[in-house]
Amino acid sequence: GETRRAIDAAERAMREPLPAHKRAEILVKVAGSLGRRHDEIARVIAEEAGKPLKQAKVEVSRAMSTYTFAAVEARKLAGEVVPMDASQAGEGKLAFTLLQPVGIVGAISPFNFPLNLVAHKLAPSLAAGCAVVLKPASQTPLSALLLAELETEAGLPPGWLNVIVGPASEIGDVLVKDDRVRAISFTGSSDVGWRLRERAPRKKVLLELGNSTPVIVQGDADLDVAAEKLAVNSFSFAGQSCISTQRIYLQKWIADDFMERFIPKVEALVVGDPTEEATDVGPVVDDGARDRILTWIDEATNEGATILTGGSVLEGRLIRPTVLGNVNLGMKVCREEVFGPVVTIDSYESLDDAILLANGTRYGLQAGIFTESLPSALRAAQRLRFGGVTVNEAPTFRADQMPYGGVKDSGNTREGPAYTVRELSEERVVVVDL
Repeated sequence: GETRRAIDAAERAMREPLPAHKRAEILVKVAGSLGRRHDEIARVIAEEAGKPLKQAKVEVSRAMSTYTFAAVEARKLAGEVVPMDASQAGEGKLAFTLLQPVGIVGAISPFNFPLNLVAHKLAPSLAAGCAVVLKPASQTPLSALLLAELETEAGLPPGWLNVIVGPASEIGDVLVKDDRVRAISFTGSSDVGWRLRERAPRKKVLLELGNSTPVIVQGDADLDVAAEKLAVNSFSFAGQSCISTQRIYLQKWIADDFMERFIPKVEALVVGDPTEEATDVGPVVDDGARDRILTWIDEATNEGATILTGGSVLEGRLIRPTVLGNVNLGMKVCREEVFGPVVTIDSYESLDDAILLANGTRYGLQAGIFTESLPSALRAAQRLRFGGVTVNEAPTFRADQMPYGGVKDSGNTREGPAYTVRELSEERVVVVDL
């Protein structure tokens, strides 16, 4: 009932469209509030998600840029002129398109970026002129409610944003079934996402899903840079990011050199209380996640994998950063998304072999390559079947204005305010007889 009431409120709100300049002003004000309350909001993220404070601070800064870029899009949202006299039928006519909001957006967001991934739902929806019914992750509702509060303080009228906290299945069910919800934006697991898509064939369903993120380290790479970036990025937020580095492929003849640099850097990471400034790796989200990750590690070792470091619990939900060798693509720790502080190491002969290995899962969100060779980098960029390829940077990298999203089982849309605003707009053609 509550979800339906939220949809009613959103429907009423959209009867009085907000002009673009007002939408942009609200978005800019939210970015300003995030800046002013930066440290306080970072602490909320750290406390509710268990995200180390230094990573939570980066997330708040990123949410600021998400709102800022959305404000830019709100101000330049425009259609185009159609070249009518290019055909006989169109002669003597003038035509142009108007961009209209698609309608109410049902948004479902995950726990791992409880502020910025909510921002990627809310800010572009408002920029496009759409009201939102948001269901944040049950583990992390506070960051979403805080963002809603900031939008209200910035002058967003009632009904434009409705946050509902509760069981995903019930709320999601209403969002799927109610015809007034014209778009569903979902970030989460692949299996849940594709099921939503099947159940709502007439809605726009925007999916940002999982990955088993591969990185190729070529023999000519700067091994110090690669080891440093991969040690930090594989384990930040305990690997609970859909582009957390999970599979590292090393060219055979540099494998030992790389590991000599990599393992000490991994072991130097500080595992502990996420609300302390020094912490690099905090807890996983709940006991269920901890138990599943440990089971997958055990399965891999039973199938012949070796634990090069970590592999055990420090205490509670803190899993030591884990590196596994002697793995293969048949193991869950390679094939599926671990979503935990686990990285697998494998080696290869030629770049083409590495590309085959990297492409060897059902996922395709982001991948990376470390190399000093421009031809190798460009060959990888063309042959890796992923929505993004990073060169000499961990594929855990994301800037909020870039097109971000996956292929294969990893999704069907691109985020980044410019891209999402287009997805949430419909074109209407206007033809004038001259």
